[in-house]
Amino acid sequence: MGHAEPKLDAQADARSAALDAYWMPFTPNREFKAEPRMVVRAEGMYYWNERGERIIDAASGLFCCAAGHGRKEIAAAVGRQLAELDFIAPFLRGHPGSFEFARRLAELTPGDLDRIFFANSGSEAVDTAMKVALAYHQARGQGGRTMFVSRERAYHGVNFGGLALSGLVNNRRRFALTLPGVVHMRHTQVAANRFTPGEGAHGVELAEDLQRFVDLYGAENIAACIVEPIAGSTGCLVPPKGYLGRLREICDRHGILLVFDEVITGFGRTGQAFAAQSFGVTPDMLTLAKGLTNGAQPMGAVAISRRIHDTIVGTAPEHAIEFFHGYTYSGHPAACAAGLATLDIYRDEALFERGRALAPHFLDAIFSLRDLPVVADIRGYGMMAAIEVHVDGQPGRRGHAFQKRLFDRGLHLKTTGDAAIIAPPLIAEKSHVDRIVEVLRKTLAAL
Repeated sequence: MGHAEPKLDAQADARSAALDAYWMPFTPNREFKAEPRMVVRAEGMYYWNERGERIIDAASGLFCCAAGHGRKEIAAAVGRQLAELDFIAPFLRGHPGSFEFARRLAELTPGDLDRIFFANSGSEAVDTAMKVALAYHQARGQGGRTMFVSRERAYHGVNFGGLALSGLVNNRRRFALTLPGVVHMRHTQVAANRFTPGEGAHGVELAEDLQRFVDLYGAENIAACIVEPIAGSTGCLVPPKGYLGRLREICDRHGILLVFDEVITGFGRTGQAFAAQSFGVTPDMLTLAKGLTNGAQPMGAVAISRRIHDTIVGTAPEHAIEFFHGYTYSGHPAACAAGLATLDIYRDEALFERGRALAPHFLDAIFSLRDLPVVADIRGYGMMAAIEVHVDGQPGRRGHAFQKRLFDRGLHLKTTGDAAIIAPPLIAEKSHVDRIVEVLRKTLAAL
């Protein structure tokens, strides 16, 4: 027996060396590479690992794949586009797909949010929205408005603008250098709303934090208030009843722009195209990504009020660049092709309506887990929910172990700290939801 160990060690070392070059994001790299969990194929509601074992996707990849995996319509559209036009500089040049995709998106967005600026991720979309806000106020002669109001426990990406807005502790504490002039309202997780599906009855007064910042800093110094309608990455914090509407009222009273980060909640997650429509509150800008292309191509976007667009463009000198901002891959032909094919699927398969119809069964099934002693809270809205488990010593340790055990039992989802976030593709059937909950129950009971 003793002679076999060096061989096994050598095999493990060889495998580890094959993984060394890739520095994985948001991952304990040493832990993963010692015990990798590889996915090699995806189709519909499922992934498959290297051993050919099927894993049900309870997180739409990373909130991206609302139409399920392996959509041949999207792959074909991308392939055709790459064969016809692989790339064109987005500065001073254009291609038909970007204009068509913007037009189609504008048909879905609420109110007059029908001017679309393309980015390549949610992080880039947030930074773009911040720049649009600054440019708008400068164009209307209020260039002193440079402050931003965000919220604790928010996630707005990893670029320095979004990082400054974000209120997740670990995302911020590692990088002391962030933008000045950002203040954070309190988060909306209220103890009195524990185990409440949908909007809680308590906590609308938390919106008054925005008014408090107006009183403290002066409205003339605040450019925008940026929030996720439902705080996603932190564990599905659904706003209290009336909260978003109150933010809208305060912004309107003081000339502050309201921006909704809908990178996670967009494209049917809440039963409508966007959470803004589900909650009946129209912001001045929406940031989009993830479901924008069903995860098939990297892409982000900002949907901007026509009023904001026209103010910035209309006050610029003739023949001048009106907005000095953009990305090499803004409106990339392949990404636009993927996006157009994705919108076709959403429409033709009525996926937003399908998700809305499934949501009551989904939430009932998830909330059925509240009887387990390890469960501290459950929150949810539409086709999105979170199960928070009691802390076991070090915060996040139990949650991390939980998601690994789930994967090994054939279930993929995302955890943040001690909260597991469930957001299955909108193609899910009741049987898929029931299977997800079955695995969750067995795994939670063993924690």
